[in-house]
This record gives sequence, structure tokens and C-alpha cells, in this order.
Amino acid sequence: MAGRQVGTLAALIGAGGAGYYLYSAGGSPKLAEKKFEHDAAEAARKVKGDYPGQDKEARKAGEEAYEAVRARAQGLANDARAEADKADAKVQQYSVEAKKKFEELRQETGREVNAAANKFDKAVIDETKKAKGWFGGWFGSK
Repeated sequence: MAGRQVGTLAALIGAGGAGYYLYSAGGSPKLAEKKFEHDAAEAARKVKGDYPGQDKEARKAGEEAYEAVRARAQGLANDARAEADKADAKVQQYSVEAKKKFEELRQETGREVNAAANKFDKAVIDETKKAKGWFGGWFGSK
């Protein structure tokens, strides 16, 4: 029974430690791993009584810093990609609106041209009726 409780307690402590490192790394598993390795190397150095800055600890600190920079750069790249997608969507929207406006103007201009042609045709027809036909003056009128 006691062995079972010890196993459960060890599992809880391990899960809590993993959660701590994952949270402190901002959700990046690689960065959490590097932070854990750095802390483990530092703890081993303190237990041995070595002086700070030895090779293993410095290497782990460098790996941790690299992962932190990489995670931040990836986040910035994702943000930039999202902004570019937003800008592209706006350009597409403006393009659709411009095409729609152009089509409306084309149709309006077509209606105006047709109205002017109809007005001209009516004027010509009215004038020919007044002249009593096309050849009314040459052949006499009835």
C-alpha cells in the first residue's frame, strides 16, 4: 500500500514539474525541455560544488537561449503571416468591390447611351413626319 502511494506521489510531482516547465516556456515543448536540462545541469553543479559557467551548464544555457529566440521568431513569423493574410483578404475585397462598381458604371453608361439614341431616333422620326415623308417635297403631297 505504501509503495502505491509513493508511486502516485512521484507521478504527481513529475506531472507538476512538467506542467511548470511547459507553462514557463510559453507552451513550447522544446523550450521547456531545454529549461529543464539547464536547471538539472545547474543543480548537478551545485551538488558537486563546481564553479559556475562550466562547459555543460553553459552549453545548456546556450541551448535554452537558442530555443527561446527560436520560439519568439516563430511567433513573430506567425503574426506576420496572419497580418499578410488579412491584407490579402482586404485587397481581394477591394478588387471585388471595384469590379462591381465598374460593372454598375458600365451599365449606367449603356442606359444613358441608349436613352440618347432613342431621343435622337424620335427627333428624326418626328422631323420626317413634319416633312410629310422622305420624298414629300419632290413628288408632291396628298
